[in-house]
Amino acid sequence: MISLNMSEKKSKYWTVGQIDATGVRGPHEKELEDISKAKNSLFIDIEKDKLNNIVKNDVGGIIENTGFSEDWTITKEMFPEVKIHLAFTYFGDEFGDGIEAEFQFLFSGNRVEWVPGEDSATYIDVIMDFMERQIKGKEPFEKNYNEKTELMKKVLKQRKGPFKLLKEEDQKPLEDFIGGKVWKTTTGWRFKKEIFPQIFIELLYNNNNNKLDISYSGDNLEKIGSYHIELIGIFNINHILRYITMENQDKDLPDICYMMFSRIITKEKGWKHRTI
Repeated sequence: MISLNMSEKKSKYWTVGQIDATGVRGPHEKELEDISKAKNSLFIDIEKDKLNNIVKNDVGGIIENTGFSEDWTITKEMFPEVKIHLAFTYFGDEFGDGIEAEFQFLFSGNRVEWVPGEDSATYIDVIMDFMERQIKGKEPFEKNYNEKTELMKKVLKQRKGPFKLLKEEDQKPLEDFIGGKVWKTTTGWRFKKEIFPQIFIELLYNNNNNKLDISYSGDNLEKIGSYHIELIGIFNINHILRYITMENQDKDLPDICYMMFSRIITKEKGWKHRTI
């Protein structure tokens, strides 16, 4: 079992509990434990070449060793300076509870604590489900890429306002922040990010009518379900709002901006913790 007692490890890697900073065991810790229990058996006997192929060509991650005595770790960049680590350890049924392996989910990067546990835990759930389908050779259940759920409609309406604060000089820093392409257009802004190899999310913001829209594309689009790519789309919108918030701390921003951050950041900044 992986331990985070080493001070040098603590300085580099975070747990979701540390990011949530509630002082008590939170729901996202339980959520990640449940994901580990549900998915670890898929990886006990997986062929090394098959795992490498899925991680590299489907997930767009790398396999490495983080030094926690794990068998291997899948590392995936959610955003620049926001990395997710899926550390797998096989130990057999040494505890007599029928559990032979486990995943520990760790986080690293200079901005990893900006992202709340709700976003990062759900992102892990999407990745694990995505890999399970690749291992089993199963198609996604939903492929309604041109339709928006009620959740997405609400998000686009609820989070469009702060985009008006973007300035022309934000273009390059914002590219570096989200790990994608950003264009200043005649009517507003365009954002495009490759979330998995050959799977893209594109956001369009029209400054004239204050409208935010989203679309998906790529040769591998149908490898991911439409509901899951929609969730990742929401995470991308959330991250752009984090940039806008940090660049406009001198302004009286709408509540939605502060809701994008983890509790540890709202405490550090002295912001009132708000929930959506």
